Parts: sequence; structure tokens; C-alpha cells
Amino acid sequence: MKPRIFFTSLLALILLLSACRRDDPLREDWLIPVEQVQDGGPGKDGIPSVDNPQFDLASAVTYLNDEDLVLGIQVGDEIRAYPHPVLDWHEIVNDQVGDLAVAITYCPLTGTGIGWSRNVNGARTTFGVSGLLYNSNLIPYDRATDSNRSQMRLESVNGDLSGSRPELITLVETTWGTWKKMFPNAQVMTTNTGFSRSYGQYPYGDFRTSSRLIFPVQPMDGRLPTKERVLGIVADEDAKVYRFSTFDYGPNGRALIRDTYAGQDYWVVASEDENFIIAFRAGSKNLSLVEGVGTALLQDEDGNQYNCFGQVISDGTGVEALELSPAFIGYWFSWGAFYPGVNIHE
Repeated sequence: MKPRIFFTSLLALILLLSACRRDDPLREDWLIPVEQVQDGGPGKDGIPSVDNPQFDLASAVTYLNDEDLVLGIQVGDEIRAYPHPVLDWHEIVNDQVGDLAVAITYCPLTGTGIGWSRNVNGARTTFGVSGLLYNSNLIPYDRATDSNRSQMRLESVNGDLSGSRPELITLVETTWGTWKKMFPNAQVMTTNTGFSRSYGQYPYGDFRTSSRLIFPVQPMDGRLPTKERVLGIVADEDAKVYRFSTFDYGPNGRALIRDTYAGQDYWVVASEDENFIIAFRAGSKNLSLVEGVGTALLQDEDGNQYNCFGQVISDGTGVEALELSPAFIGYWFSWGAFYPGVNIHE
């Protein structure tokens, strides 16, 4: 190539790259290191949210296997489940459960399912998939202000709402087999999403069972296996995680501990066989496990029984529900990246 032609081509390339940088949304102000914000590939709304979810009774659902995971929510008397085999393909479901407008956000790359209120600045909105990732984790955006939120950071990190935190709705994660036994008459999201997807096929190959990551994260904490699923309780900028393997399970396969973290007492109930770890804020009630396996999970000293959402299922009049803690299950590597030095319950 002649020098003049080479110089002209180089100059054109520099100008093109400069123009791209001026128009690149990643050049705008972010609360997270912009160089760590990754393009996930499909682009904005390339992974479509489900904005009109359809439901059926658990007894009528046939597309799920017992080991498939589901995310559950209870609002008043309404109980709904959102299966991973659908969320793997859509990541966000905008729903109305009773009087609660909620966004079910799920990141298959970090294995984290978190509920958010869809009320933003006094108005109701929906959330979509931005196509961006931070530490391999989903960045949803709200369609009212176009602000980007880091799912695991629990904060808006870019846009008009930068620095604000959403109202969290804690979800319960367990297997479809366990869910059916606990809530046989609950509503379950169907594959009638308005989109054509291979819902019986996991879209990320061996990702769940291997130690490999698709996108880089930092820091990498090697204290636990990369993809071990743990429950994390979040307290401001810190978190504490609980492992399935460290509980002392009783005859019914369930375990209950009382723990203190960041000045708050918690009851943490777990079952490795039923595949759940759930944390409640500890008030003045003294709790114990309910014998047997079924809808009733815990009981207090007065005999009142509670389900996995902390809702009273006995006939106690005026009995207050237990309060779910701000917690969710995710792969270990994501907890180590978002909450460096995260506490591990032993």
C-alpha cells in the first residue's frame, strides 16, 4: 500500500472510531466502570420481555420436569410461579399480581431471580432487557426513563434514575417438583408468551454444569466452586451467603437456624432435597420446623403455621406474617464479584 493511501485509510478509520465513541451510550456517565459493561450480543430488547404472561393451574402444566427451577411469589391470596425454562429465554416478565405491579427479573448467566416494583417516580412502567451486562449480570432498563439498572447491585447505574434503588419483592426459588407439592392449586406461567422459542431446550449449553464463564467478571473469588448455588442476604453494600451443604438437616430433610448479620436477626430455613433456602427477618416470634413435608414450613410458639412466603396458613386471627428478607439465590462467582469479601456462613 502506498504511504498516501495508507495514511488516508488510517485517518478515515480514526475518524470513524471517534464518531462511534461520541455516539456510544457506554460513553455516558455510569456508576459502574464503563469498561466492564459488556455487550451481551442480542442488543436492546433482542431478548424480549414477556409483558402479557399467561397462567394455568399447576395441575394442568405438562412442559416442566420435576427438577426444573421456578421462581414463586405470593401477593394476598394469589400465588404464582415463573419457571426457569421460560425465563431463560426472556429474562424479564412484567406482571400484575393482585394489586402489585411487579417485574420478575432473571439472569441465566448468574442464576439470580429478583422481583422489582414497576412503580417508578409515581408512575407504572415496564422493564426490558438492555442487552448489556455488568459482571456477567443482567442490566434491565425501565421504559419510562430509559434508565439502566444493575440487577445484582440493586441500583440504577445509568440514566435519569442513576443512584436510585428499586422497591424489592423477594421471590422464593425451588424446584417444580417441590412447588407442585406445596402449591398444587397455584398459577404457573405457561409457554404462551407470544414468542416462538424452544422452551424445552436450555439455550446456554453446558453453562450450568461447567465452571466456564461466557463473560469476564472481577474480582473472581475462589473460595467456593464457581457455579455453586447459594442464598445471599443483602445488607446495603455487603452480603452474607448460605450454602446447602452446611445445614444440619432433620428427619424431614429440612433445617432451621437463627443467625445475625449486619445488626439484623434472621431465621434461615433450608432443604437440600426440596432445593430451597429461604431467609426471614426475625421478630419476636420463636419459630420451629413443622413436622412432615408440605405447604406448612414453620410454626410459632402459639401453633400458628407459615408457608415458604411467611404467610399464615392456620386459623390464627390477626397473626402477622413473617417478613422475607432481601435475599436471592445465585451462582457463587457472582456473589464474589458484586460483594467482594462476602461473608460465608459456616
